[in-house]
Amino acid sequence: MIEKRPFGRTGHDSTVTLFGGAAFMNGATQAQADATLEVLLKYGVNHIDTAPRYGDSELRIGPWMREHRQQFFLATKTGERDYRSARDGIRRSLDRLQVDHVDLLQLHSMAHPDDWDQVFGAQGALEAVVEAREEGLTRFIGITGHSWTIAAMHRRSLERFDFDSVLMPLNFLMYENERYRRGFEEVIAICRQRNVAVQTIKSIARGPWGAAPKNRDTWYQPFEEQQDIDRAIHWVMGRGDVFINAAGDMDLLPKVLDAASRYTQRPDDAAMRELVAARNVSPIFGIPT
Repeated sequence: MIEKRPFGRTGHDSTVTLFGGAAFMNGATQAQADATLEVLLKYGVNHIDTAPRYGDSELRIGPWMREHRQQFFLATKTGERDYRSARDGIRRSLDRLQVDHVDLLQLHSMAHPDDWDQVFGAQGALEAVVEAREEGLTRFIGITGHSWTIAAMHRRSLERFDFDSVLMPLNFLMYENERYRRGFEEVIAICRQRNVAVQTIKSIARGPWGAAPKNRDTWYQPFEEQQDIDRAIHWVMGRGDVFINAAGDMDLLPKVLDAASRYTQRPDDAAMRELVAARNVSPIFGIPT
């Protein structure tokens, strides 16, 4: 079984490794989705994170909720930027998920300043998300994002609104970059002070696909070997203050959960640099400037 930790101030103890609904983005059948649920139950995973942008992910998760809603902390997102579109999209997500509320509703991929200005401005999507909380359609509100600059954007967002969770990338190679490491830790410090949950993504990223044949549903090339996945997952878990959203690939999911279930100690930096060199790990967001 996988360790559980308090998910910020929500009152819920979530498994350190969460299920990322992006695994269902590329045409998963209901049978495949149902089989994935069995894997989650096997490892005791009790937190699902999905989004409208993940294809039919919400539709595939919906049938599970009729029987298993009480076993999962359920999170989705809105990628809309204006109030009206976000309001309508939130209700559509609830219909697709077959629930009357979610536990966490997140502003999706908030990395670009233009998006930020619209979402936080008058008649922006944040107004619709806050309204959803007031109406009981969500209990908590979060924000997510990718890229080298997301830590700076999250700091800006946390100055404007008291979010219950944030999500941003974390893997050893990104953390080796001094600028990203500094920004990441600044966000962590704010979240620790406010008891805000921190979710991480891209933990098993090896690099961009480039010329390699794309044989996985992840948009980056992931680690494939169990020992490599173990090392990457254990390095993130060893922090003790973040959660891991599992990679968006159904076939890799059991390897990620198996790694998380066997965690004992964090690999040191020498072991991680050895992995980077052995697998030719490279930045998935390009070279930081």
